[in-house]
Amino acid sequence: MAAVSAAPEAPYADLAAAGIRKIMDVLDPRTRAQAHELAHRIWVKDLPASSRAVRSALEEAMAEQRLIRIRYTSRDGSTTTRDVEPVLFASASGRWYLVGWCRLRNAMRWFAVSRIERASVTMTPGSGHTVHEVGEPPENAKPVYGEDE
Repeated sequence: MAAVSAAPEAPYADLAAAGIRKIMDVLDPRTRAQAHELAHRIWVKDLPASSRAVRSALEEAMAEQRLIRIRYTSRDGSTTTRDVEPVLFASASGRWYLVGWCRLRNAMRWFAVSRIERASVTMTPGSGHTVHEVGEPPENAKPVYGEDE
């Protein structure tokens, strides 16, 4: 519960929260009461959330490996519309990024999810760009689920 509450911007966070509710529903009354008591002892400061519609579109494009059209405002304030082939989601320094092949720049790019104003999934399939094209992850980065888990 703490991890899901602390990461509302994480991809598929809504599905994780729904999973927690299902687990809580099947717990015996004593264990459920203990979980509620513990949950009240963990506070999480909310950060401004990106649009649920944007996050849903990004999640769908990633899962279906389809081109997504985004309206993106860069750090310098310029706004562009870009077609992106999603490759991975990354979390760094408390921010979530969509990493994908940008057809405008013809290169792999990192897009801060918080700066994506609009996103729509197209029917165009991605052309097969892979995680390996992104490069090596930082030493302390890892997938959210590994084969040795």
